Amino acid sequence: MTESQASHTTKEGASIYFNRDLSWIEFNWRVLEEAQDPSTPLLERMKFLSIVSSNLDEFMSVRVAGVKDQMKAGYTKKDFTGFTPAGLFRRIMKRTARLVAEQYKSYRDICRQLAKEGIVFVDYNGLNQSQKKAMDAYYHDIIFPVLTPMAVDQSRPFPLVHTQSVYLAVVLEREGQTSEDEPYFAIVQVPSNLSRIIPVPARANSKKQEFILIEELIKEHIQSLFSGYTPIAAHTFRLTRNADLTLNEEGAEDLLEEIEKELRRRRWGAPVRLEVQEDMHPYALTQLQDEFEIDEHVFMINGPVDLTFFMKLAGQIRGFDHLRYPSIDPVYPAEFKDSEDFFEVLRQKDVLVYHPYESFDAVTDFIEQAANDSQVLAIKMTLYRVSGNSPLISALAHAAESGKQVTVVVELKARFDEERNIAWARKLEKSGCHVVYGLVGLKTHAKITLVVRQEQDMLRRYVHVGTGNYNDSTARLYTDIGLFTCHPVIGEDASALFNEITGYSAPHNWQAIAVAPTNLKDALISLIHREAEHARAGRPARIIGKMNSLSNQQMVDELYAASQAGVNIDLIVRGVCCLRPGLEGISDRITVRSIVDRFLEHSRIYYFENGGHPEVFISSADWMTRNLSRRIELLFPVFDQRLQRILIQILQLSLEDNVKARRMLPSGLYEPIQVEDGTMHRSQFEAMNIKQWKKLLK
Repeated sequence: MTESQASHTTKEGASIYFNRDLSWIEFNWRVLEEAQDPSTPLLERMKFLSIVSSNLDEFMSVRVAGVKDQMKAGYTKKDFTGFTPAGLFRRIMKRTARLVAEQYKSYRDICRQLAKEGIVFVDYNGLNQSQKKAMDAYYHDIIFPVLTPMAVDQSRPFPLVHTQSVYLAVVLEREGQTSEDEPYFAIVQVPSNLSRIIPVPARANSKKQEFILIEELIKEHIQSLFSGYTPIAAHTFRLTRNADLTLNEEGAEDLLEEIEKELRRRRWGAPVRLEVQEDMHPYALTQLQDEFEIDEHVFMINGPVDLTFFMKLAGQIRGFDHLRYPSIDPVYPAEFKDSEDFFEVLRQKDVLVYHPYESFDAVTDFIEQAANDSQVLAIKMTLYRVSGNSPLISALAHAAESGKQVTVVVELKARFDEERNIAWARKLEKSGCHVVYGLVGLKTHAKITLVVRQEQDMLRRYVHVGTGNYNDSTARLYTDIGLFTCHPVIGEDASALFNEITGYSAPHNWQAIAVAPTNLKDALISLIHREAEHARAGRPARIIGKMNSLSNQQMVDELYAASQAGVNIDLIVRGVCCLRPGLEGISDRITVRSIVDRFLEHSRIYYFENGGHPEVFISSADWMTRNLSRRIELLFPVFDQRLQRILIQILQLSLEDNVKARRMLPSGLYEPIQVEDGTMHRSQFEAMNIKQWKKLLK
């Protein structure tokens, strides 16, 4: 470690680390850039705008909530990036407010462009008489019966406001009331079980599609909820609460029941953020601030509160295909296409699949074949995030009902998917599966399936391991890698892994894989050290790391040390990155780039040059403290050199991207990559030709 690393500052006195939360805000700016990019199809820009909102919701309810908890506890110690909780909170809120203002500026621009295309958002006064009649009927028949006005006065305390639900704050007066009398106040929840955006009947001889927000209809008819009172103002607001689960797992007799209780408690989480319509009545704003104890950092919104509805709307609009990305049809992996027997194929060779360019159906078919195969004795699988109607659950249930030993490790603590996973756990248990909820204090984030099959006079183990979840829905939206193998050493390690999770096995002496929290971090550090030794000896030394986030201080320091030893390091980090590249004498040999494009970059691939004998790994783990020390994660070697070449090609496509890639500067900001020779490279679009470039690499 150099003197500057020991002091955590550069020669100029700046920190050599970039703060995790501020780095996340920079990532969300890159998402917003996709919503602003004129080359992005208009309906896809709507989706990116929605993603900015959903990202902010999670960030506020988890990360910012944690910072506020530290402040409340009087914690004043600086983190390794040099920030106290109070100082960090001020910067987060300032930068987030700037991001939100720019987001709504983009919203207004997108709405203007949509109107030119014939997709129009209207307010009630912009409707003609026949449209008003139709919307009045919709309000009285559909909306009005489910509305509940909730008054706030001496006899009726402030009602519970649910996190991230849209409400109306209503200020009222009675006849004979003077200007000195205090107004009346009430809130109305906008029904979340009705569509937020309502199609308006088309005008005569018009091809335009018009929509109105449900809260605009409620505002227009607000008098119907308060007979005898005169509404002065009705404005929307939205509260975000602390949504982090705090569990005493060791004291919980039944983890499933404890999490169900904690989910109910989440409704009362401490307020973190208040969003209000920009022109909200001052009396209403005061009432909300007093109730939620939020004196400052209120987000004034110039537009609809909560833009996550844009995601559904983009899919709801019919036609307008020219405003969308061209649809892609994932190819079925060629290795499995010519044979209906997965086991026969895998006895001959390992198979690598690259989602979403190759179909996730191959994973589903593998599990279903195992469930239906009379020679299969056991299926063991981890489930972290599963889709709403997962065919995998049905296959596992069928396997158990037909007498196979089926063990499923269900992660109940997968944030915001807890309720869905509880439902799956109960269904699997009813079908006869052994359901395990993992180890105390650790999330099971590994994605692995083990199939044990009787073949002649031996048992053979088949393994699927992936960088992404067993989720057929997200597999169409995320880039992920999956590996199928029956390599005997990997099979033995996989068996040992499940025994350790489900039983009392002592930590295994892993032969091929590395497992967090026991040895994965040490394995990575050992690989980085080996590259540094190669560099010092004058041998080829290079590291390429593709991951979602890099925030663990020790991993950053190890990369700094490797750079100083002469290792060339290229990092492809989609989101948070606490490492500052290009610092003189510290990270001169390190580059960092981020790609935000049509699909969410989610695969973790790690390449080590190893003096001319490259090794390539896939992993479920990012280089974050939680992944390396508080989760069960896997690092898997890819032995087959043919498959290694495919992974290297995927990395190379990312490194050559000069359309959607952004290069990180030493300041922590990002800049577009200049096109030097006039040749444009867009990695995700080039990856769609997977058949062609896979053939070339055989």
